[in-house]
Amino acid sequence: MRQAFIYDAIRTPRGRAKSDGGLTDLTPFELLNVLYDALEKRTQLDRNLVEDVVLGCVSQVGEQGGNIAKASLLFSKWPDQVPGLTVNRYCSSGIDAINIAAMKVMTGQAQCTIAGGIEMMSRVPMLSDKATLFADSEQALRHRMLMMGSGADLIGSLFDMSRQEVDEIAFQSQQRASHARSKGWFTSIIPVFNPVKDIMVRDDECIREKISMAELAALKPYFADIGAQGADALQCREHPQLDSIRHIHTAGNSPAMADAASLILIGDESLSEKLGKKPRARIVAVATVCDDPLEVVSGCAKATSTLMINQGLSSTDIDLFELHEAFAATSIKCQRDLDISHDKLNVNGGCIALGHPMGATGGIMTGTLLDELERRKLKTGIVAASGAAGSGTALLIECL
Repeated sequence: MRQAFIYDAIRTPRGRAKSDGGLTDLTPFELLNVLYDALEKRTQLDRNLVEDVVLGCVSQVGEQGGNIAKASLLFSKWPDQVPGLTVNRYCSSGIDAINIAAMKVMTGQAQCTIAGGIEMMSRVPMLSDKATLFADSEQALRHRMLMMGSGADLIGSLFDMSRQEVDEIAFQSQQRASHARSKGWFTSIIPVFNPVKDIMVRDDECIREKISMAELAALKPYFADIGAQGADALQCREHPQLDSIRHIHTAGNSPAMADAASLILIGDESLSEKLGKKPRARIVAVATVCDDPLEVVSGCAKATSTLMINQGLSSTDIDLFELHEAFAATSIKCQRDLDISHDKLNVNGGCIALGHPMGATGGIMTGTLLDELERRKLKTGIVAASGAAGSGTALLIECL
């Protein structure tokens, strides 16, 4: 089997998913067009070399419907022969898109592919596709398809996490992200001009660098009402050791909704000569799993564990981990389950501070990991994300 290499990884800033956000006036097509143009210029890429484009997108309706991978290529006037595929494995969609694009290279189906993702949550809100197992509470309970925050509260209850512990994770995320932004360490960002607001968006907008632990502690639990509608009872029935569910997640220690897009250029060894550019990293291995659906967002930890076991590795063998902050409890679970040291995990903050544009997040985290490995002159890293229903995907990369 051939090897797959990452030649470049770029992304837009994460914009606040609100009317005053810096990116909300652009359509998903327009946002992706910025990255298509930037990728071509940065790598001297001949568009005719690209044999598939695979994008993650969770809410595939309206402006994000109709296979946005192919539709965006048409919008950006790419050659007709370049195909596009849009995938949805919930919040791990972006990493799954990278996996699919890399597999095409590894199996000889393609020499050059593009992966990434898009989510404009201000324009196409979460759950706007009205999926039955999310929209119909009776069906959701019957089939164990709970909302992400309910799963995070269950994880917190099973691991006996306190409100202060999860707030500390959120505070750390904000402080680390703010520091990294001030130092200019998010070097994969491509600035985006918003002609409606006449502004150039250069930085991630969701970071709350001035928030305090006291302000985090004052926020009310967000998922208690959902729990009272049957989720708590179902979770306690299946976990009889619990007398109740501890509702510890708030708007402050949950991932922020955002607008963003990401692109990763993937190819075999021969692409290096065609681009006149060496690859930045090698994709070593991938693991895709599904954990307990009632924990909802635990797949990140299980996927990372599975990947390391399959490769005969421990956390001490990995230089950096970029693991999805799908609520603060998920980060604590990852740290405890995988024995990851504090100074290796999400060193520049995570989705709680930076934002979580669902389909784009996997590609963004991959670029963030690659940038930081290169900055520190380190070698190996794992990026992983949780999706709904316990799903999760992890990716091991090696800098060259």
